[in-house]
Amino acid sequence: MKKIRELIIKCWKNHVMRYVFFGGLTTLVNFFAYFLLRTLFQVEVNVANISSVLVAIIFAYVVNAKFVFCSKSKTWKETGKELIRFVGARLLTMVIEVGGVWLMVDAAKIQDMVAKFVIQFVVLVLNYFFSKCLVFTRREKRAGEKL
Repeated sequence: MKKIRELIIKCWKNHVMRYVFFGGLTTLVNFFAYFLLRTLFQVEVNVANISSVLVAIIFAYVVNAKFVFCSKSKTWKETGKELIRFVGARLLTMVIEVGGVWLMVDAAKIQDMVAKFVIQFVVLVLNYFFSKCLVFTRREKRAGEKL
């Protein structure tokens, strides 16, 4: 039991592992929201899909800000800017995902599920990079430095 606890603590201390864990939860949120919208509320497929993606993006922002990248935003304005950058980055990677799958299937004649799987790795890396380098950064002004 002690070894398991040590392993969990070691994984929790690694922000990449936290990113992968919460990414899995985000995927579950996306599927669960889609399922609820389609089955309970009989929402049209595209509306349910877009809505579930938006719910997942908001969930991903919250968990990434709080647990993965430990956002340093202190004001509503800072948080709002961070959220806008996060949503913008996620929408960009969504376009890359849709376009990449289409290109691989249409032009390269790769089976769609294979293309989707391959593009997921690209999107995962891009989302991590965007979150770490563009979204959850807080540039502190140091003495003599220009921002």
